[in-house]
Parts: sequence; structure tokens; C-alpha cells
Amino acid sequence: MEFEPVIGLEIHTQLATQSKIFCSCSTRFGAPPNTNVCPVCMGLPGVLPVLNQKVVEFAIKLGLATHCEIRLDSQFARKNYFYPDLPKAYQISQFDRPICENGWLDILVEGQTKRIGITRIHMEEDAGKLLHEDGEWSYVDLNRAGVPLLEIVSEPDIRTPQEAKAYMEKMHALVTSLGVSEGDMEKGHMRCDANVSIRPVGQEKFGTRAEIKNINSFRFVQQAIIYEIERQRDDILDGHTIVQETRLWDADKKKTYSMRSKEEAHDYRYFPDPDLPVVHFTREWVEQIRSELPELPEAKLQRFIQAYGLSAYDAEVLVNDRAVADYFEAVANLGADPKLVCNWITSELMRVMNERKVAITDTGITPDLLAELVRLLQEKTISGKIAKTVFEEMLKSGKQPSKIIAEQGLSQISDESAVLNMVREIVEANPDQVQQYREGKTKVFGFFVGQIMRASKGKANPEVVNQLLKQMLDL
Repeated sequence: MEFEPVIGLEIHTQLATQSKIFCSCSTRFGAPPNTNVCPVCMGLPGVLPVLNQKVVEFAIKLGLATHCEIRLDSQFARKNYFYPDLPKAYQISQFDRPICENGWLDILVEGQTKRIGITRIHMEEDAGKLLHEDGEWSYVDLNRAGVPLLEIVSEPDIRTPQEAKAYMEKMHALVTSLGVSEGDMEKGHMRCDANVSIRPVGQEKFGTRAEIKNINSFRFVQQAIIYEIERQRDDILDGHTIVQETRLWDADKKKTYSMRSKEEAHDYRYFPDPDLPVVHFTREWVEQIRSELPELPEAKLQRFIQAYGLSAYDAEVLVNDRAVADYFEAVANLGADPKLVCNWITSELMRVMNERKVAITDTGITPDLLAELVRLLQEKTISGKIAKTVFEEMLKSGKQPSKIIAEQGLSQISDESAVLNMVREIVEANPDQVQQYREGKTKVFGFFVGQIMRASKGKANPEVVNQLLKQMLDL
């Protein structure tokens, strides 16, 4: 039996506000436990929440960027459940009157564009955090309680783990480009719950879904969904019934495990929050916010393709990170070849970013340094191999490429007479290989190139080497 996955994502993104959603406490990450708290976010009796206007503005921005309808009279509701890090025993969220509804986001997977519907985007507060510091006790840190979140609920339009990863990456690019979230996954600025079910191919009715909670990386969301699809498929084929439940992802064991049976909406006993009035604002304010939106990733992607001649794939990689896209443009605007710049960013610089776990602005390679390196490559002052050596030295010392080349004598040898002498020496020293080449074993040509480059310590111009070597071997 062939099965089709049906996947929907609920993405929670922390907003880049200075203060919490209903009080003036700081949202700063890394403060000592229970220091960014007050009676409001601690849920003490008698306190009243006051809505942070910036949260509403950020919600409208994201709603506009995702083609949503903006509700001018949204309402907060209490979502009732008990958990040790939820001090009020309810979360202030939105239910039947969310601020944004009926939007969409286009994703690119394997060269194909797919539209993913967005059911709703709503405002809510985060809960606190449990700290499990020893085997006997758990401690509650309420610093995160009341931190503003937007929950972005997709339609069940996603059909593959790859699409889920692409959708989450695209949403991350969007919220960071808009400036509504810092998007730091390691600090919990974005995480998602994945709703996964499978059904026989051709069946319209959805299967029973499992919800995988609190996935905090693009790679993990893909891996978790792959595992969950296989788990459900095996269970069905073994004659078991899929139960609706909440599951957690174990990144070390690469599997999901059951956490609890899934509550339905009525179990939360939603009702309008009596302490918060309906959120009213004008259409004029919405249009003002629309007029102030920055260039969105989709528009930037098309501009990069048209203005810089990049492929759709390369442009997508660049625009998925606002800082990377800005860095690319800064380097290209200094006269460096855009395609070469893109190659260096997506290979060497992203390798450094991943190894050091830093943003592109913290690698130590400033746009002017990379622009100079790329120009030296364009001018054939250095070869590609030497450029990588220079790049590594730039990482260590922060010196300009031209200075490193001068100090270490790394300039490319393009003088034909000098290269011809090296070619002649290598050819004369390897008569057996010369005979093999002339007998039709042309693959041995690479042997000669390697020997010449080794003799020149990588400084011989490869184009000149290839030209002169072929002339000599074809005599």
C-alpha cells in the first residue's frame, strides 16, 4: 500500500521587542533565573496586563508579508491548562479572532515552486522554563514567561519532509528580513510543532495525526518528520491503530517518542480574556505599516537573479539570511564578480560560520577583504588554490589579501617563458607517461598538470599550464 504524508507546521517565533507582551520586563536572553520578572508575568493575583503596541505592529508586518487578511478587531483569549512553568495556569493567546488569517507563502523545492496556505497568525505570551539540574528536583525560571510570540499555523498543504524544511527556512528568512524576530534558533527564537499524518494515496480523508513538539532546527524538523512517517507506516502495515498524541523528538537517537495524548481545543476551555479589551486599530495604520515594509526575500531573490545573474538556487541560499544577503551585495558593489562572490560565500564563508557558529558579520572577513580577494582572482594575480591559502591566512590575521600575497610570495606565475621551463622539465622527466599520452591514454594529462602545479607550489597559472603542456605533448 502506498501512503501520502499530510503535514502542517505551527511555528512559534519570538518577537524582537525590548519588553514583554503585557509588562515592561526585559526580554534579554541569558539573565540569571527569575530576574526579568514582575507581578504581571509572575501571574500574581490582582495584576492587570497591558498590551505592548510593538507586538501588534510586528504581527501586522508579518501578516502583510504573508498575504494575510488583517483583522481590525482581534481578541485575546485564555488558554487554560496546568504546567509548572505557567504561573497563571492559563496562557494568554488568541482563539477565534486572531489578528491575521488566510495567507500563503511560496517555497522552492527541487526547482519547483509550491504555495503553502497559512491558516492564521496570532499573538500570544510564552511560558517559563523548567530547569532539570539534578536527578531529584526541577526548578522554574520565569524569565521567559510573558515573552511575546507569534504563532504561525500553516494549512496541511505540506507533503514531504523537504517541503517542511523549506517552509520553515523561508519563514525564518521572512521574520528576520522584516526585523520582527532575531531568529536565533539556539536561543529559542524560532521553534515549531509538526503535525504529521499519512493516508493511502488517493484518499481525501486525513489520517490520525501526531504532533511533534518544540523542534528547534531546520534539519531536525526534516529528520523528525521522516521518522514519524515511517513509524506510522510501519504501525498501519502491522495492523495497529494510530492514536492522536503529542510526541517529542530525540535528536540523539533520531526518533520520536510519546509524551501525552493530544488535547482537543475544547480541553483548553478557551474564553475571551476579561482583562484585555478587543484590539482595535485602523486600516490607515495597516497601510502605513505596509508602506514601510522592507524588500521582502521573494522580491530580493528575483532581483538577485536578474541583476547579478545568479541561479535561483544560489539566490535562495543568499536571501534566506538577511545578513548574508546584505553582505553579498556589499561585496558585489565593490566591483567583485557576483557569481564568484556567491561561490565564496556559500562555500568558504558558510563553512566558517557553521564551524564557529557565528553570523557572517562575525567571521572576521569584511566585505572589502573578500572583494579584494575576488578581484585578485579575476585579474589572475592568484589561482583558485592560492586564493584558499590566502583566505585561511585572512581568517587568522585579518590582513589584506594583497599584503599576504606580497609577504609570502604567492603571486600567480603567468609569464609563458617561466611556465614553459617548468612544463619542459616535467615532460622530459616522465618519458613513460609521454608515451602513454601519445598512445591515446589522454587521462595521463592530469598527471602532468599535477606535477607542474606541485613544482610551482600552486603558483603557475592553470590556463597557461594547460595550453603549453598540450602544445608540447601534441608535438
